[in-house]
Amino acid sequence: MPKIYEEIPVERPETPLLDRVDTPDQLRGLAEKDLRALADELRHYLLWSVGRTGGHFAAGLGVIELTVALHYVFETPVDRLVWDVGHQAYPHKILTGRRDRMLSMRQKGGLSAFPKRDESEYDCFGVGHSSTSISAALGMAIAARAAGDARKHVAIIGDGAMTAGMAFEALNHAPDTGADMLVILNDNDMSISNNVGGLSQHLAKLMSGRTYTSMREGSKRILSLVPGAWELARKTEEHAKNMISPSILFEELGWNYIGPIDGHDLPMLIATLRNMSTLKGPQFLHVITKKGKGLAPAQESPIAYHAINAHDHVKDKAPRYSHIFGRWLCDMAAADPRLFGITPAMKEGSDLIAFSEQYPERYFDVAIAEQHAVTLAAGMACEGGKPVVAIYSTFLQRAYDQLIHDVALQNLDVLFAIDRAGLVGEDGATHAGSFDLSYMRCIPNMVIMTPSDENELRLLLNTGYHYRGPAAVRYPRGTGPNVAVSETLEGVEIGKGVVRREGEQVALLVFGTQLTNALQAAEALNATVADMRFVKPLDEELVLRLAQSHSLLVTVEENAVQGGAGSAVTELLHEWGIVLPVLQLGLPDTYIDHGDQTQMLADCGLSVDGIATAVAERLQNLS
Repeated sequence: MPKIYEEIPVERPETPLLDRVDTPDQLRGLAEKDLRALADELRHYLLWSVGRTGGHFAAGLGVIELTVALHYVFETPVDRLVWDVGHQAYPHKILTGRRDRMLSMRQKGGLSAFPKRDESEYDCFGVGHSSTSISAALGMAIAARAAGDARKHVAIIGDGAMTAGMAFEALNHAPDTGADMLVILNDNDMSISNNVGGLSQHLAKLMSGRTYTSMREGSKRILSLVPGAWELARKTEEHAKNMISPSILFEELGWNYIGPIDGHDLPMLIATLRNMSTLKGPQFLHVITKKGKGLAPAQESPIAYHAINAHDHVKDKAPRYSHIFGRWLCDMAAADPRLFGITPAMKEGSDLIAFSEQYPERYFDVAIAEQHAVTLAAGMACEGGKPVVAIYSTFLQRAYDQLIHDVALQNLDVLFAIDRAGLVGEDGATHAGSFDLSYMRCIPNMVIMTPSDENELRLLLNTGYHYRGPAAVRYPRGTGPNVAVSETLEGVEIGKGVVRREGEQVALLVFGTQLTNALQAAEALNATVADMRFVKPLDEELVLRLAQSHSLLVTVEENAVQGGAGSAVTELLHEWGIVLPVLQLGLPDTYIDHGDQTQMLADCGLSVDGIATAVAERLQNLS
């Protein structure tokens, strides 16, 4: 068991102050001198609860004081707090009436791992993908102003999320609107500034105060009467700020920048937030926090402890699909110097760790910038490179335009290794890869592959890499049936499936890792089972042969039924004028909430029993 679990309390800690706070109203009833003790209790409670349930960890520990200060200063839920991504939002959930439900976190029927509008009135915007907070808060501020509403709007965004272009699009637009809003940059990796000295904090307090603001506006009115005088004064002020703070970017965009300040100094946070809550126009506060604060292993390795498993779920597992991909990437890189590996801030999740260490000159982490990742790969392919983009299915959605226009339209040689395809368990609907087969299948020039196990993953990665043009291999989160994986770098024939079991009457056409369940269901049904491998190009010869020799075709996929692999089969039959019953099994036309991954698949009818029952019912209806 990792050392960190030895430092997480097993028993619920004593939290007498926190037990008195079920809502922010009760928090605001406390004396300011009591907030330090409350923050300590909140940190201890978070350690205990996440240790019991698993979930996002280090980020929440780093925003304890900031969360307390925000709810203490602002009149939530009337004032709006928009949390970016949601990894930071566990302390917010505890303080907003959900403390007693924290042990249901990420379980079926329990709390979501992310802010969710239908879960609480304090969650004013649902999130899961990063870098949306500034745009959402700006939209809220504009709409509130139009309605004559005086509520405040605050976006809290991490420095990682600030790497995405969407955040800068919002930062660029907001000053043009003149909307009153506050953006708080939670800088927890010192990636923007490590300047948190006494002088910078004193300046931040001074610049956010009413006296400074009124003097500044008064000077502006007077100096504007003298040609060039106000512009000279403004630039002098700007240069003075820039000597001790990284304000130039935000000031040039039109924001009033304050900071950086210590994000764990409660009195400083409260004083600054109170001052800034009275200011008009777009305000920007830069706070420095320590991710994982309060637990030494998490502070030392915040990436490793971004999320943890529950105490009783820490165990050795079979190799994950992402690990099979990581090993393949290193092997292919050793064989082909043209290979480049690209990830949008998912080195650990997509298992590019070994590749980044062995081939640092060919490894590119572009941060949270999926659009850039795809077009970067397109540029590499134009000059003879062989880029492999390792990306989660849910995040490839963010680069759909680039996938179509920059890669597929130009028929460029880019391989997409699409992780977390299908349902993702505890992370829920925001992270599910439910749509990639549907949104890729309609794109010309794409080759789309669905491996059924670990060895098939390697074979199809080889196939996609050797193919000259855009190709995608999609695979799920977690582990497979633990089959032996060959060391080959050879692929298979494009567009050819394999019959894994011969049967009668019913043919199961499986696209992906439901093959194991389908084979077991087929034993009871005496059905034929085909491992289709390719969604595009579809193995038309195999489909037509099975259609001629069976009375029912059943397609099985871990993707939305609408527009998915099963739709490709029915389109082919229609094209050939073949009238034959087809049962399409896959994900239903709804967003599926978080829960146990195995149970979620069973609920969707993709377990052994689910497949067998659905087929038996369809046969009975046909008879």
